[in-house]
Amino acid sequence: MKRPGTRCPRAAGGFTLIELLVTVVIVSVLALAAMPLAELAVQRSKESELRSALRQIREAIDAYKRDVDEGRIARKALDSGYPPSLEVLVSGVEDEKSPTRKKIYFLRRIPRNPLADDPKVPSGETWGKRSYASPPDDPKPGDDIYDVYPLGGGTGLNGLAYRDW
Repeated sequence: MKRPGTRCPRAAGGFTLIELLVTVVIVSVLALAAMPLAELAVQRSKESELRSALRQIREAIDAYKRDVDEGRIARKALDSGYPPSLEVLVSGVEDEKSPTRKKIYFLRRIPRNPLADDPKVPSGETWGKRSYASPPDDPKPGDDIYDVYPLGGGTGLNGLAYRDW
């Protein structure tokens, strides 16, 4: 007969091997289920950064063109009015209407393509450039920059190729 206040020798042993194995299996299954969700979250984050970067660059290109059309930026006779390079958007151009020829800046820095693999490549070279003279279905660089697109392949979560964003 067991006296009150004494413990059963079996209860003091802790977890059994079977209990530990079941716990490890459950934790492993949960971790495997979470992996695709984590990868999806990373891809969504990169796509959000890509949309933001494309918007910044495209708005800067449009602002440059608008200032050319308003006569604030000098234009040669055969120029399209679009910037000759992405770097011009950062380095700035002289304001023709300003008496002191102050510079107009369109970007603080060129946003990096978040899908670019090599961190050593400068930000401006992570984008494909389309000139005003090139067709939309076959963009090619030229004397100006009418639009940008992400270099590299891949398809977004929306089913469109990144190049078509």
